[in-house]
Amino acid sequence: MSFITYKDEETVAPVKKEETPVVTASGNATVCSPVNGEVVNLAKVNDPTFSQEIMGKGAAIIPSDDTFYAPINGTVTMIFNTKHAIGFTSDEGIEVLMHVGIDTVNLNGKYFEALVKEGDKVTTSTPVLKVDIEEIKKEGYDVITPVIITNAASYADVINVEGNIKASESIIKVIK
Repeated sequence: MSFITYKDEETVAPVKKEETPVVTASGNATVCSPVNGEVVNLAKVNDPTFSQEIMGKGAAIIPSDDTFYAPINGTVTMIFNTKHAIGFTSDEGIEVLMHVGIDTVNLNGKYFEALVKEGDKVTTSTPVLKVDIEEIKKEGYDVITPVIITNAASYADVINVEGNIKASESIIKVIK
């Protein structure tokens, strides 16, 4: 007796930075840029925790503005006391970490103002953090901002775009 197993492949349209990616498989979700800037591959982040995807897959943004927005529609699940990092859980269950800068934890909250609190419901148009990017740079810190899917192992794939981006535009597609 023989058995043949067949599974339809999910199709993903090519991602262009000018448009929102189109995914035909059901149940997929989008993660958006929290800030205007340039999206780069995580491998370009000068911290192995992010560049080697130890915390999860995602993308990084070199910010050009001081206001950061929620990268998903969902809930604020965690705000570090130094305000440099905020955790979110999307309505679909995707766990996202937004980490502003490298080693900025050492600033102890200086130049960071949280605009939300844990438990707040947010959308991609909700401002969540005000940051003085220029002052952080003057202190010698890299302001690159990783956006990490911390539960990426629960998904089939995480696909990101690269290039110039505006806040609330799609940067990551999470494939179930």
